[in-house]
Amino acid sequence: MFDESYMQVALELAKKGKGKVSPFPLVGALLVKNDRIIAAAYRNSPNEISTEIIALKNSKENIEGATLYTNLEPCTLSTDKSDCVDTIIKSKIKKIVIGTPNPKLNPYEQSINRFKKAGIEVKTGVLEKECIELNKFYFKFIKTSLPYVTLKMATTLDGKIADTKGNSKWISSAESRSLVHELRSEYDAVMVGINSVKVDNPKLTVRFVEGRNPKRIVLDTKLQLSLKSNLVKNNDDKNLIILTSKKNINRKRKIELYQRKGIEIIFLPEKNGKLDLKKALLSLAQKNIISILVEGGSILFSSFIKQKLEDEILLFISPKILGNGIPLCSNLGIKNLSNALTYTLKEVDKIGDDALINLKRR
Repeated sequence: MFDESYMQVALELAKKGKGKVSPFPLVGALLVKNDRIIAAAYRNSPNEISTEIIALKNSKENIEGATLYTNLEPCTLSTDKSDCVDTIIKSKIKKIVIGTPNPKLNPYEQSINRFKKAGIEVKTGVLEKECIELNKFYFKFIKTSLPYVTLKMATTLDGKIADTKGNSKWISSAESRSLVHELRSEYDAVMVGINSVKVDNPKLTVRFVEGRNPKRIVLDTKLQLSLKSNLVKNNDDKNLIILTSKKNINRKRKIELYQRKGIEIIFLPEKNGKLDLKKALLSLAQKNIISILVEGGSILFSSFIKQKLEDEILLFISPKILGNGIPLCSNLGIKNLSNALTYTLKEVDKIGDDALINLKRR
C-alpha cells in the first residue's frame, strides 16, 4: 500500500510539467528512506537532465539504502548524454519502484535489467494504468511516430455544433470554455478547418487560465486564410501553421505574404479532394508536435472519425436544443444502425451547466 501512495505522489509531481516538456515524457521522482520522503523532483523542461538524477541531487540526507520511486522507467541516456542508470546504481539505493516500462527502450536496452544485475531490488507495474494514461501523448508518439489526437466537440442536446448560419458562440458554458483553454495549454497544437476560421475568427490561444499558447494549425486546402484574421494578427510568437495542398506550391506571391507574417506552410498531397490527414499528422510529428487538440468543424471531425485517426473524443454537451443547425459530423458512409461506430465511455463530468463525456473508440 505504501508503494501505491508514494507512486501517487510521483504522479502528482509529474503533472506539474504538463505543457512544458514535450516531446519528452512527464516524469516525477522521489526518494524515500525510513518511511520519509527525503527528496523529490519533476521534469520542468525538455532540456533538463534526468528527473531521477535531480531527485538524487536534491537530497540533503545520505541516500544510501533509500528507495527511488518514478512513474516511468529511466532512460539509459539523459539529455546531457550522461548515463543516468549508471548514476542511479552508483548512488547505492536499495530499491527502485517504477510505474511503467519506457516504450522507447527495447528489451536489450531496458534499465530495469541493469538495476537488477547491480543488485538493486526492482518493482514495476505500480499504478501502471495511471502512469500510462499520464503519458499517453508520449506513448503514442514513440510507438507510432504519430501525434495523439483528441477531438474537442461542443454540441447541443440534439447534436448541433452551430446554428444554420454557422454561429457557435456560445454553445458551451463559461466553465467549459475555461477548461478548453487549460487543455490548449497542455497540448502541443490546436487544429481547425478553414471554414471554422471564416465563421468564428478564433484566436486559439490560452486566455482564461495561465499557461503557454499551443501552435495553431489551419487545414486550408485552397490557401484562403485571410491576413486580417485573428490567427494571423496574433501570430507574434510565430506558431501559426497552414496545411495546404501541393497544388498551391507555385502561388509564390501569397506564400510570401504569409511567410512575412511568420506563418509556416506545409504542402501536402490530396486524397479524394481533401488534404491527406495521415500525411499531415506524420509531417507534424516530424516537427515534434506529439499532441493535437482538434477543435472543429464538422467536416474536419468527420474526416478524422472516418479515417480512424482520432485517439479520443472530449464531448461537451450543453442543455440546449436547436432543432436546425450544423450537425456534429456527417458523411461517414454509414447507412444503418448495425454499422454505427461505437465508443467506450471513459468518464462523465459536470462542467458548469454542461456534461463532459470522454470517449475512446472500441
